[in-house]
Amino acid sequence: MSNEIKTWLYDILNAIIEIESFFEETPKTFANYQNDLRTRRAIERNIEIVGEALNRILKHDEAFSITNSRKIVDTRNRIIHGYDSVSDEVIWGVVIKHLPVLKTEVEKLLSE
Repeated sequence: MSNEIKTWLYDILNAIIEIESFFEETPKTFANYQNDLRTRRAIERNIEIVGEALNRILKHDEAFSITNSRKIVDTRNRIIHGYDSVSDEVIWGVVIKHLPVLKTEVEKLLSE
């Protein structure tokens, strides 16, 4: 694996860890997420970082396999370009369903 890809994987991992840190002192619930504008915006920004890093990885190596990478990149694009059509439910779904899987995969790739 190239150093560029490793760097992007670390960027992904750090963004996920930062998202997790927002729920260290409050329960990780949709209501808490939805009622805190700063947390919502910070999570959206970190998903942008994750999506951009995944996009760069896929451009560098089209055969690189990460579960739901295309969906995450698409979500990043929607946050940036279609900010007015981003729903809290979609972002929360990424946080709950996709990021834990992605974190596990990234940690495994970085340990190889």
